[in-house]
Amino acid sequence: MTFKRLSANKLALSLAVTTALSTPYSTAVAAEQDNQAEKNIEVISVTGTRRSLRSIAESTVPVDIITSGDMQSTGQLEISQILANQVPSFNYPSATMGDGTDHAKPAVLRGLAPDHTLVLINGKRRHAGALLNLAGVVGRGSTAVDLNMIPTSAIKRVEVLRDGAAAQYGSDAIAGVINIVLKDASEGGSVSVTYGKYDTQMAGVSQLDSTYEDANGDLAFNTGGDREVNDGATRTVSANSGFALSDNGFVNVSIEYRDNDSTQRSGFDPREQYSRLDDGSLDPREFTIDRYNHRFGKADLEDYALFYNMGYDLDNGLNLYSFGSYSKREGNSGGFYRRAKDSRNVLEVYPDGFLPQIETDVQDYSFALGLQGETNDWTWDVSTNYGRNDFGFGVVNSINTSLGADSPTEFDNGALVYDQFLVNATANTTLDLGLPDDVFFTVGTEYRHESYKIEEGEEASYITALDSDGNPIAAGGAQVLAGFGPESATDESRHNIALFVEFDTYLTEKWNVVLAGRYEDYSDFGDTFTSKLASRYSITENLSLRGAISTGFRAPSLAQSSYRQISTVLENNQPFEVGLFPTDSAAAQALGAQPLDAEESVNVTAGFIYTQGSFSLTVDAYRIDIDDRIVLSENLEGDAVVEILQNAGELNTESVRYFTNAIDSRTQGVDIVATYNLDLDNLGDLRLNVAANFNDTEVTHVNDNPAQLNSLGDDYVVFARREVGRFEEGTPDSKWNLSAVWNFNEWQTTLRATRYGEVADISTTADRDEYLDPKWITDLEVAYRPDEYWKFAVGANNLFDQYPQATVDNIGYSDFGQIFPYTPYAPYGLDGRFLYGNITYSF
Repeated sequence: MTFKRLSANKLALSLAVTTALSTPYSTAVAAEQDNQAEKNIEVISVTGTRRSLRSIAESTVPVDIITSGDMQSTGQLEISQILANQVPSFNYPSATMGDGTDHAKPAVLRGLAPDHTLVLINGKRRHAGALLNLAGVVGRGSTAVDLNMIPTSAIKRVEVLRDGAAAQYGSDAIAGVINIVLKDASEGGSVSVTYGKYDTQMAGVSQLDSTYEDANGDLAFNTGGDREVNDGATRTVSANSGFALSDNGFVNVSIEYRDNDSTQRSGFDPREQYSRLDDGSLDPREFTIDRYNHRFGKADLEDYALFYNMGYDLDNGLNLYSFGSYSKREGNSGGFYRRAKDSRNVLEVYPDGFLPQIETDVQDYSFALGLQGETNDWTWDVSTNYGRNDFGFGVVNSINTSLGADSPTEFDNGALVYDQFLVNATANTTLDLGLPDDVFFTVGTEYRHESYKIEEGEEASYITALDSDGNPIAAGGAQVLAGFGPESATDESRHNIALFVEFDTYLTEKWNVVLAGRYEDYSDFGDTFTSKLASRYSITENLSLRGAISTGFRAPSLAQSSYRQISTVLENNQPFEVGLFPTDSAAAQALGAQPLDAEESVNVTAGFIYTQGSFSLTVDAYRIDIDDRIVLSENLEGDAVVEILQNAGELNTESVRYFTNAIDSRTQGVDIVATYNLDLDNLGDLRLNVAANFNDTEVTHVNDNPAQLNSLGDDYVVFARREVGRFEEGTPDSKWNLSAVWNFNEWQTTLRATRYGEVADISTTADRDEYLDPKWITDLEVAYRPDEYWKFAVGANNLFDQYPQATVDNIGYSDFGQIFPYTPYAPYGLDGRFLYGNITYSF
C-alpha cells in the first residue's frame, strides 16, 4: 500500500483500500480515460488486493469509483446522498423524529446494517460515530461512521467495494468497504458557493384553511389543495488548495461550511389542544392556535470541517505521510408536541403547549501519521491513526414536569464519546514459489484500542422530584429526551490485535488468484479467523469471469455491549426504570440476556466483466449469510416481566430491552452496471450509464425465547414481527440508476433518473403495514464554463416533486397519520423538489 505523490513524469501510486480485491465499476472506465487524457496517469486504486492494478479489467470483485467530477454534478452536498445517487446498492433512508438519528443519519449497503460497511480514509480505518441509533428506523441498534462529517471538497474520489472484506480489514466489512481518497494536488485549488431551497407541493397532504365547530360541538376543518412549502434553505461554502513542500512533498487543505435550515413536512394536528371549558364547550383558542405544531422533516444542521492531506519524500528514500481532520456539527430537531392539556405540560410555563427540541453538539477529530519505504526486496508501510467522536446532547424548549414551574426549560443531557487508536504495519514482496508467475505476498499486523463513554448530564435533565411522602410529583427528566443519569454513566474499553497475509498470483497468463487470511483476537469476546479466495479468468481480451468466497465477522460495538440509558416513568404513581440495559446488568440477565458474540458471515460473489471499446458491462451476483446477528430486543414489559425482575432483585424496573445475537439472515441479489461513451463529433460527447441492484434479505432463523420468557406466552418475544420486517423490507428490493452526461463546448448537462423499488414500513399487525410503491426520482443540472477558471451551474433534485404515498391513503385515517403524513422509510427523502445554484472558481 503506497501513499506517495510523485513528479508529473512518474506514475502516482494512489493510496488504495488495502483490502478486498479490486475492480472499479462503470464510471471508473470514464475516470481512467479522463486521467489518461490529462497525461498525469494514476495507477487504479485497488479496493482489495494489495497488488497495484493499472487496468479495471484486472479486477476480481466489484468496485464503484465516484470521481470528484461525478460528485460535483449531483447537486448533493452530503457524501451519503451522493453515494445513494451513484451506487445502486447503497441507500440512505430518511430519518425524522428519530432523536439523535436525525443529526447523524446512517446509510446501508446491500440492505445490510450500517455497521456492516467499513469506512476508510486513504486506506486507513475511520473511527465510528458515538451515536447508537435507537429510533424505529432503518439502522436501529447500530453504530456507524458519520460519513457526512467528511466534506466533499476534500475528496478526490470514493471507492466502494461491494464484497465482503473482513479477511483483509477485519470487523465491519461484511457488506463491503468504502474508501475515501483525499485530494493530493500540490498546487491549484477551488472556491465554491452553493445555495439551494426546497420548492414543493406535498402530495396527498391538504392545506388547512380554517377551523370551526360542527353541529355536535366538535372540531371541524376546512381544507384546500395540497400544501405548498418553500423552506430548507441550504448554504455551502467550500475551498480547497494544494501547496508544495519544497520539491519533495505536498499539503492539500480543504475547508467547508454548511448551513442547512430545517424542513417542515407535517400535516396539521386535528386533536383538541386545550381542556374543555366547564360547560363542556371548546376553548376559543382551538380556533386560533397554529396546528402545524410538529416538525416533521430534516433537522436544522450547521457543519464546519477542516481536512488536510500531506506527503513528503525524505532524502533517504522514505516517504512520510499524514492526514487529519476536525469537524463540528450543531443540530436542532423537534420531538413530539406536548399539547396544553397534556399531563406532561406545566401550564404556568407553557399555556399553549410546547414543542421540545433536541440539540446536539458533535465534535469529531482524526489524525494519521505514517512512514513508507523499501528494504531489500520488501516494500513496507507503518502507520498510526487516532479518531474521536464526541456527541453532546441537549434539550431546549422543554421541561422536567416533576419540577413544576421551577424547572429549567433548557438542559444539558450529557454526551456519548467514542475513540479509536490504531497501529498498522504491512510489508509486501514478490516470491518465487515455482509457479508460472511470481507471487505477490503481503503480511501485516494491526493493533486497535477502543473506548466508549457515556457522560452524565445535569441533574435536572434526569431526576424525578418527590413529594414529602416520597412519591413522585409527576413524570421526571427532560421532556422528549431524558438526560444520562449516574446509572447510565459508562466508561468501557477494549483492544484487539490482528495478523493478516495475502497471496496474489497468476496461475496462467489468463488466470489470477488471490488468497487472504486474517486472525484477530479481542480482549472482550475472544478470537476469530477469516479467509478469502478470489479469482478472475480472462476468456478473451474483452471478457473475464470473476468470483470470490469469503468468511467474515463483525465484533459487537462497544456501544452495543455497554450502552445504558435508563429513564424514570410513572405507573400507578410509582416510579419505574425503563430503558436499555447492557447484557451484564441484573435486569437484562433476569430476562435472558447473554454476553454478546461476534456475527459470522459467508459471502459468495460471482460475475463477469465485458469491455469493448468505450462500452463496459459488469454483472455480479452475491449471497451473504450472517449468523448471530446483533439486534436490539423488543421492549419487554408487563406484569409477568415485572414479577421476574422483582424476583431477581430489580424492584423498580418496569421495562427492559437489550442487545442479543437473536437472528440469522440471508441477503442475495445481483448488481448490473453498464457504461457507454459516445463521441458526437461537432456536438460534443455523451456518457451513458445504467446501473441496477436487485436485493432480497430474509431472516432465516430467530432464536427461541430464553427460558426466563418462554413460559410467559406468545406476547413475550425477544425479536418480533416489526423488527423482522425492518430487516426484510425496510430497504428497496430493487434500485435503478440511469444517467446521461452531455458535454458540448462550454456546456455540461447531467440528467439522472433513479427508480426505487418497493419498501415497507412493517407494524406490529398486518393491517397497519404500509407499503410504498416503486418511484422514479429525476435530477437535472446544467453547467456553463466560460473559461478554465469559472463554472456556473443550476439544477433541480427531484425535478418532478415526487413523494411517497401519504400514510392516510395507505392505511387509513388517524390523528398521527394526519400529523406525520409520510413514513420515514421512504428511501428518497420526504422533502420534495430541491432547486440550487452553484458558482465555482478554480485556480
